[in-house]
Amino acid sequence: MALPTVAIIGRPNVGKSSLLNALAGRMISIVEPTAGVTRDRVSTLIERDERYFELVDTGGYGIVDADQLSDHIERQIIQAIESAQLVLFMVDIRDGLVPLDKQIARLLRKHDLDVIGVANKADNAGMFPAAGEFTKLGFGEFFCISVKNNLNKSVLLDKVFDKLADLKSDKPAQPTMKLAIVGKRNAGKSTLVNAMVGADRVIVSETPGTTRDAVDVRFEKDGKTIVVIDTAGIRKKSKIADSIEFYSYVRATQSIRRADVVLFLIDATLSVSQVDKELARFIAEENRTCILIINKWDLAKDSTVTGDYAEYLTKVLPGLKYAPIAFTTATESKNVQSVLDLAAELFKQATTWIPTAKLNKTFEIIKTEGVGAAKRRSRRGGGGGWPKIYYATQIAVNPITILMFVNNPKLFEENYRRFIVNRLQSMLSIQEVPIRLLARSHREQ
Repeated sequence: MALPTVAIIGRPNVGKSSLLNALAGRMISIVEPTAGVTRDRVSTLIERDERYFELVDTGGYGIVDADQLSDHIERQIIQAIESAQLVLFMVDIRDGLVPLDKQIARLLRKHDLDVIGVANKADNAGMFPAAGEFTKLGFGEFFCISVKNNLNKSVLLDKVFDKLADLKSDKPAQPTMKLAIVGKRNAGKSTLVNAMVGADRVIVSETPGTTRDAVDVRFEKDGKTIVVIDTAGIRKKSKIADSIEFYSYVRATQSIRRADVVLFLIDATLSVSQVDKELARFIAEENRTCILIINKWDLAKDSTVTGDYAEYLTKVLPGLKYAPIAFTTATESKNVQSVLDLAAELFKQATTWIPTAKLNKTFEIIKTEGVGAAKRRSRRGGGGGWPKIYYATQIAVNPITILMFVNNPKLFEENYRRFIVNRLQSMLSIQEVPIRLLARSHREQ
């Protein structure tokens, strides 16, 4: 069952993204004094008393975008209006009625849907009478709020739910899987999102840095609900030019942490860069399940073969050697379904619970294999004994997290841990997902 959709529409800098964040109760859209920060449709689910709707933030209508993306932004706004059952038409009470507000009103009148006029930045009741002039727009009285001062937010939410009272709003299906698409600028992330969804859900442009927010897109595939997160392109920290880019970077890293599977896009036409290496290191340090997606393969396949490229990636991104590799051409939707199938398989691996008995039988074999090497390392280190594992248990999934009870955690240096992880991955048929290994003294039980 499709949820009711409520779109926030207005000219630049009237507070649309701030309103979305306020109604959601958390930071979703980037909020900046700079006009035109939001470009894509950014949406979130709003719930109260087991009733739900999808709230959509849009770019500022009429923005003159510095990257020549105005037409793209306007198309996204039109799509939001066409899919909405209710529009929150937002104006700035301090600026009063301006020509662009009238232009938006004419656009909204072309569509048969409910509109609630919202006059933002009414920081106190003394400013409310100034909203009277907005009745000229033809949508009745505009409701005064101040997102900044949290004024009338809950009353506005009441009005929204009242308007949607006759529409079904069943609890949406929980996503079976969340995918975060990350990579440096212009690797093809937004193109891949649109190919997965089968619609122009996010803006695609050759202009670097087009995507700014982390955009969650829900879609149905084979009867299952999937959320794919489009993120801003990562660039060198030293080249982050302003607070917008900083927020975009933070959102991208947060998306990696909350994803079930990370789709790490690499441009096949370019050498793996320092940015790629830093991103790979972050994914590995966070123990995230990951697919290395080599995009634009149609432009590189004549100069190399998949086997050689895979060997090259293992050398330059050693921390992600567990991650399988997929070759795609997102502009033509080539291998996109294969990527979704592979992501589902990895998610299944990453959420495996290993029976304790089976896990400890595996550790018995690993201890036998590793004791000689461990003793040699211990002698080279000047004594202190060698590492002993008494037993182990799994305590979490995605990442699979295993707690070992040992004689002395300090004896389990990085190389020995890596040896244990490699053997566990191989022997337990979970070679393509990370394992987080913890050690605790058996005396601490």
